[in-house]
Amino acid sequence: MDFSLSPALQELQARVRQFIAEEVIPLERDPRQTPHGPTEALRQELVAKARAAELLTPHASREMGGLGLTHVEKAIVFEEAGYSTLGPTALNIHAPDEGNIHLMEVVASDEQKQRWLKPLVSGHTRSCFAMTEPPPGAGADPSMLTTTAVRDGDDYVINGTKWFITGAERAAFAIIMAKMEDGSATMFLSDMDRPGIELVRTMDALDTCFTGGHGVLRFNDLRVPATDVLGEIGKGFRYAQVRLAPARLTHCMRWLGQARRAHDTALEHARTRQAFGRTLGEHEGVGFMLADNEMDLHTARLHIWHTAWLLDQGQRCNFESSRAKVVCSEAEWRVVDRSVQILGGQGVTHETIVPRIFADMRAFRVYDGPSEVHRFSLGRKLVAGRTDHSVAKGERA
Repeated sequence: MDFSLSPALQELQARVRQFIAEEVIPLERDPRQTPHGPTEALRQELVAKARAAELLTPHASREMGGLGLTHVEKAIVFEEAGYSTLGPTALNIHAPDEGNIHLMEVVASDEQKQRWLKPLVSGHTRSCFAMTEPPPGAGADPSMLTTTAVRDGDDYVINGTKWFITGAERAAFAIIMAKMEDGSATMFLSDMDRPGIELVRTMDALDTCFTGGHGVLRFNDLRVPATDVLGEIGKGFRYAQVRLAPARLTHCMRWLGQARRAHDTALEHARTRQAFGRTLGEHEGVGFMLADNEMDLHTARLHIWHTAWLLDQGQRCNFESSRAKVVCSEAEWRVVDRSVQILGGQGVTHETIVPRIFADMRAFRVYDGPSEVHRFSLGRKLVAGRTDHSVAKGERA
């Protein structure tokens, strides 16, 4: 594995770093940020800046209007974008749209790509991914799916409730996971303004970084034409893995940028703040925390690059992406937690960006599968001897 950056990728990295520093970070205290994420007006302003800089939606294919980045190239760009809490929003690489774009490029029909995917890639619309349900429905165990889809003529009629649906408020369309009469799962595409979709409420959450917040959706006899099935009937769980394996990794990439931002903030404070006759950084306790931060950042980056490299070889990486999700989410969380400690009073007030990152990142150990579920899955695969990766056929999962 050669992780040296080509001159072109170094230039792209520098462009993104400069864009984030000059165009995005100055907006981090913009009053249009709400407890449920940036307003649509702020999102559109950020997207317009990225569009003008030719950095918008870089992970999408060139055919769809993106830069067609490989997974390793995404690791570089997404980390730089993640250095600001608003960076992923600006570049249109935030969840859930980033994962939905990847999924639809692999699975959607040409007609569906023109209708839903192209406006999403261009930053003119947002989407949501409706799979998680309140108890007793699907959460970390997707097999507990309770939302149903029943064929009725040329339509499917969908009923059920979803919650913690990121970006639900003002999303243009949803990808809905529903259980079929035979117990299999299918994904459906639906405009959010169709009769039968109700946004019940927006949930209060620790994080405030996602436009549209996290919503509770209710489907009451929602009619979806059979032409709006995403992919094939009964393959919903398979497609979920097509989406989730890379999406877990891109979460790691973005949050690595934020962890680096927290560390840089704490490091600068440790270099200049005086206590007991010397700078904080000269005290062994603080120096050890800074050293641990550096090691955790490096460990997370290596896991990201290694798994991204495997994906670029066309290999299935469910085991590796689960491992990276746990290692990175916990390592990056430790970096931010230590940074709060080093900053002292500034770490627990909003004098710096670090407490905002702290609140946003805590949920990362839950998103796309809690650490405990990934450990459970990894352990079972280890015992069964199913840890080797194989070349995928027609898809990357």
